[in-house]
Amino acid sequence: MHAEIILLGSGTSMGVPTLGCECHVCTSSDPRDRRTRPSIAIVFRGSEKSDRYVLIDSGPDFRQQALREDLRHIDAVLYTHSHADHILGLDDLRPLSFQRPGKIPLYADETTATVLRHIFEYTFSESNDYPHKARVALHPLESHTQLFGADFITVPLMHGTLPTVGFRFGNAAYLTDMSEIPASSFALLENLDVLILDALRRTPHPSHSNLETSLKFVEKIRPQRAWFTHMSHDLGHVETEDELPSHVRLAYDGLRIPIEL
Repeated sequence: MHAEIILLGSGTSMGVPTLGCECHVCTSSDPRDRRTRPSIAIVFRGSEKSDRYVLIDSGPDFRQQALREDLRHIDAVLYTHSHADHILGLDDLRPLSFQRPGKIPLYADETTATVLRHIFEYTFSESNDYPHKARVALHPLESHTQLFGADFITVPLMHGTLPTVGFRFGNAAYLTDMSEIPASSFALLENLDVLILDALRRTPHPSHSNLETSLKFVEKIRPQRAWFTHMSHDLGHVETEDELPSHVRLAYDGLRIPIEL
């Protein structure tokens, strides 16, 4: 099955440019140095009317990202974890949910689902009969989630001391917000064509992989191609790419990567 990854956001939780910063990356004229909060969409290509869109995380920049990439509908959302930069755009699913039958399914582990129900109580409360709340429904995230003929495999990760998840789908995997890949997860990442993974900055960080560590992960996983994401203003696009092996690149907002599912 032909599909495409759209990099909606490649930045860290504070985004790039970072508020109040005048460093050379935050003031760069290269559009690839402008990074919104991290998210991707996977597009299952059919005819124009039968394309399916699966979103991984709905961060606070989702509205801006959807307008930029002309996303007209979302058919499902998978959540990696409950941090603000990955969930706070949930309410912007509202207008898209009005244009489809039924509710948009949201898949989250119990910890993330609890946070979503708390923050978006007005959305999930059964006693709230407001007709224009987002038409969404929470579902448990299992080890395998079948969506539109594709298998989304949950890949356990560690984000500092917080368990998070990435996803493998077809020949691709998306591993955001992680500092460690547990040994048992490497078996889920064999024979990849496309790997997108966290590479926050150059220096070590307690809850994110840095550039050096991410390169070691790429060397161990051995994908055909790798892109780094969730990047801070410590990594300028041009100068950082000049340091990388040819099969490793920096992701950027709006990047599109063809894949097979």
